[in-house]
Amino acid sequence: MTARESTLPMTTAQALALYDRLEPVSIDFMLGAWQGSGFATGHPLDGVLETCHWHGKRFHDADHVDPLVFRGLGGKLHRLNPALMPMGMLDSVPATDSPLLGRAFQLLMPILQTRRSRARLRMIEYRGQTTAAMLYDDLPINDVFRKLDDDNVLGIMDLKGMAQPFFFRLRREQFPS
Repeated sequence: MTARESTLPMTTAQALALYDRLEPVSIDFMLGAWQGSGFATGHPLDGVLETCHWHGKRFHDADHVDPLVFRGLGGKLHRLNPALMPMGMLDSVPATDSPLLGRAFQLLMPILQTRRSRARLRMIEYRGQTTAAMLYDDLPINDVFRKLDDDNVLGIMDLKGMAQPFFFRLRREQFPS
């Protein structure tokens, strides 16, 4: 499966079948800056991160990860504190592409930002394979990665209690912005 083919909408079952066929990744493979994008499966969160100007993730080393990087007003990148986000409501957020929601979220970014890392990378077993995963420091969330190609991974956000897994893609940034 190519990175381009992985942009086509899928059901959750199709996305899990794809994920299960992909190669695991190491912690070293994940180091660096990654730009995020949606992976449509009909999840209630599909499109919400993009509406809120999600940029991606930064993996500095195994113990220092910026799990939520968003683009604020004027294009500045903000590292946000996941503990300040309403993660418990994620399964019930209605999908929206409202520019008003995106603008409102950008206005909130300065009070949601953090100066320290809020996650770490570890190798975990997930769906029968040991692969790199990002573990949030303060939340019951693991983002678990598999390799689409040398510069793209497919991630699953595994939130304890969430009815349906949330899928996303990360593309390696050659020159972090």
